[in-house]
Amino acid sequence: MPAIPNKRLTFSTYIAVTTQAKMSKPIKSSLLIFSIIFSSTVCLFSQTDTIPADEIPEPIQRVLEDYLQNSDEEGEFDFNTLYENLERYREDPLNLNTASEADLQDLRLISDIQITNFLQYREVAGELVSIYELQAVPGLDLVTIQALLPYVAITGDTDDYQESIGNMITGGQNELYLRWSRILEPQRGYEPLAEGETGSRYEGDPNQLYLRYKHSFSNRMSFGFTAEKDRGESFFRASNQKGFDYYSAHFYLRDYNRTLKALALGDYTISLGQGLILYSGFGSGKSVLATSVKRGGRVVRPYSSANEANFMRGAAISLNLADKWDVTAFVSYRGRDGNLTVSDTLDADQPVLSFTSLDIDGLHRTPNEIEDRNALHQLSFGGSVKYYLNKGHVAINALTDRLDKTLVRQVQPYNRYYFRGNSITNVSLDYAYRWRNFHFFGETATDDRGSLATLNSLVAGLDPKVDLAVLHRHFPRDYVALNANPFAETSGARNESGLYLGLIVRPAFGWQLSGYFDLWRHPWLRFNADAPSGGYEYRFRLTHFKKRTYEAYIEVRDEVKGKNITVFENKTDWPMPSRIFQARLHLAYQLSKSLEWRSRLDVGFADNEINNLQQGFVIYQDLLFRPIGFPLSFTTRFALMDTDGYAIRFYSYENNLLYSFSIPAYYNRGSRWYINLRYKGIRNMTIEARIAQTYWWNQESFGSGLETIDEPKRTQVAAQIKYRF
Repeated sequence: MPAIPNKRLTFSTYIAVTTQAKMSKPIKSSLLIFSIIFSSTVCLFSQTDTIPADEIPEPIQRVLEDYLQNSDEEGEFDFNTLYENLERYREDPLNLNTASEADLQDLRLISDIQITNFLQYREVAGELVSIYELQAVPGLDLVTIQALLPYVAITGDTDDYQESIGNMITGGQNELYLRWSRILEPQRGYEPLAEGETGSRYEGDPNQLYLRYKHSFSNRMSFGFTAEKDRGESFFRASNQKGFDYYSAHFYLRDYNRTLKALALGDYTISLGQGLILYSGFGSGKSVLATSVKRGGRVVRPYSSANEANFMRGAAISLNLADKWDVTAFVSYRGRDGNLTVSDTLDADQPVLSFTSLDIDGLHRTPNEIEDRNALHQLSFGGSVKYYLNKGHVAINALTDRLDKTLVRQVQPYNRYYFRGNSITNVSLDYAYRWRNFHFFGETATDDRGSLATLNSLVAGLDPKVDLAVLHRHFPRDYVALNANPFAETSGARNESGLYLGLIVRPAFGWQLSGYFDLWRHPWLRFNADAPSGGYEYRFRLTHFKKRTYEAYIEVRDEVKGKNITVFENKTDWPMPSRIFQARLHLAYQLSKSLEWRSRLDVGFADNEINNLQQGFVIYQDLLFRPIGFPLSFTTRFALMDTDGYAIRFYSYENNLLYSFSIPAYYNRGSRWYINLRYKGIRNMTIEARIAQTYWWNQESFGSGLETIDEPKRTQVAAQIKYRF
């Protein structure tokens, strides 16, 4: 469809994706008037409201919070690998007129349906002439557009391949991070063994150290290194004579010319299809962004995180051999942590080493953990061939993993079909196609034993105010893949079949209803379910917002799944329906341009037919002070929690040091508070400090095992310096 005349004068022509190419003149006229009015609204809106440069965007905060809640884990994470794309795009915005689907997915700020609608709009209406033309794209509301504005533009030319590598090195930006943290209270792991006591202790001190350097030129080139020492690990002594326990380095070149799309040396990540054979990037799961179910982004990315398990080490290259053909190849060889054992053989002088499991926590503090460090090596190689259709693609992916020692698992009924041996090959076919406002995608994979796994989905904009996602997955009990990370209820892409429905409705300006329903079945036993089991989960959030003033939402989450419950009369475990119900009320109010107030109340219960009901609540108050033109800012929280135990726990995102975050589990009876200070009064330097404390009223100690503190509190302090030059 040709562009409408006078497009530059009206800034956009709203061309609904769900309509035919031909429009009546009255409809066109109405849409043009609507566009002019909305353009004026957005102009005024953008002049007075900007996102702080150091603030993690709200959509990403929500995804991370939901990710930890669904995985039943808590922790602190290095956020650089998730946030660094946005940081670079702030300085060199993404050109919306040439951005690919993978580029838009890397932003992590808009849903799959919004990406589909945008691409369809650009195909029909032609290139954008104003950034405010985003208002004409179905499904892009003011809040989403405001989140995008700092990172996108309609100028620039991503096909400008004239920069040499030398210019990229001399003309780029350098960043240096130094971070320190520790727990103040004495922990058992750092105390010497008492007379007559047996056991182990941590080899190192309680300080956690982090060092990171990175040079980057826009989003086209980066190189640098990361080094980390966890709490309890030694530093320049004992088992770590070379200093840090973990080192990582990378060199990455992207879009160097029309042929070379990506080159990675050192540490990198590979993401293929929907994660049935390999997806080493961050793959979010079920969240309040109910229609964001697709794995995507660039196949090859640099790696600079402190996570010691989820990456490749070697080389990868991605080439554009013709207009419609992309080829990617990679090879990796790296040490892995594992529990080694000596297998029985007829020749006692030649024992055979094997291992029972892979360790992924990256901790090397005790003699056993140190012994397991790099106990085996993994060789991984593979590639992908992708053919682009006019509105989609088809790709063939392959991966082979080889271990230099054999995996011999301890035999348990639930792991009967798990991978055993030292070599495995996976092949998959992934596909995607857009038709109007419908987007179909999926992946079907097989292992070298012939087991077939598949995941298929449809996302659609049923109306400018209604988005829908449907996803079906089927992972047989005997399908094996060492690096699988698809959208699912459980990890590993095995022993699960399910159907997911996600819905987002925008009934009126300032209102949004989002939610999902997921139903699944496990045809075989699981680690904590000694019989076939299943479950369901639904979650809905109603949000009302007034930009630059407040956001309020109420949320309900209900999950029922089969878990082992001890039946005392029979002295056996048996999976029974276990229910977790949680409700949340959240309010964020902008008191001024510099001061924001946030309040939250979580209530809920955990129950099953055998054990007693556990219930509780958490309430907190946040205060965020980010003054304009003043170098010192702070964020703080005070929370009260009263729950009957760990079974009913609530996860909540916490502001932390720059580009890092923590999402602890709130449970028991007690309180938690923290305060973060940030100072930017020195040119090119950011200095931060943090202190956080949890106090339990119903216990006399904190933690367990070597992490035990003989008092009912735990206080953590941290500091960080970031220097740009």
